[in-house]
Amino acid sequence: MKPSRLFPMPIHSILLFAVWLLLNNTLAPGHILLGGFLAIAIPRLVAGLSTEQPSVKKPGLALRYCLLVLWDILTANFEVAVKVAGPMKKIRPGMVAVPLDIKSELGITLFASTISLTPGTVSAEISEDKRWLYVHALDVENEHALIQEVKQRYEAPLKEILGC
Repeated sequence: MKPSRLFPMPIHSILLFAVWLLLNNTLAPGHILLGGFLAIAIPRLVAGLSTEQPSVKKPGLALRYCLLVLWDILTANFEVAVKVAGPMKKIRPGMVAVPLDIKSELGITLFASTISLTPGTVSAEISEDKRWLYVHALDVENEHALIQEVKQRYEAPLKEILGC
């Protein structure tokens, strides 16, 4: 559906109208009229607030990336369980600064979220200039190897998927 001046976000308008009628559980003329008004007015009021987001350039790669992340979550759960169940002195927690090659806000968010979803690592902060992502890891044997792994495994595919 192509946006027009009356309907800048046509899918949102349809959803708003349908949700309004479903929430009120009626097809009374007054609710149809009010739902139609809201479905036109709200998207027009907020249209200027939306920002352009990068689109998925390679959907096949995006699906493969999702499967990779799911696999990593599954395997990392077992790895973390083994480490936590073992002697605590073998665990070497640490903070690493990962240089960011991704520039888009969506790409940085997806990258940081992917790291946080994987057990044993969590994204702690993004630098103000958006050039560094600070990651806390449960076990840091080799800082450089950890940085290279997350950049190759997660950041590089995201850059390709989003085309940035």
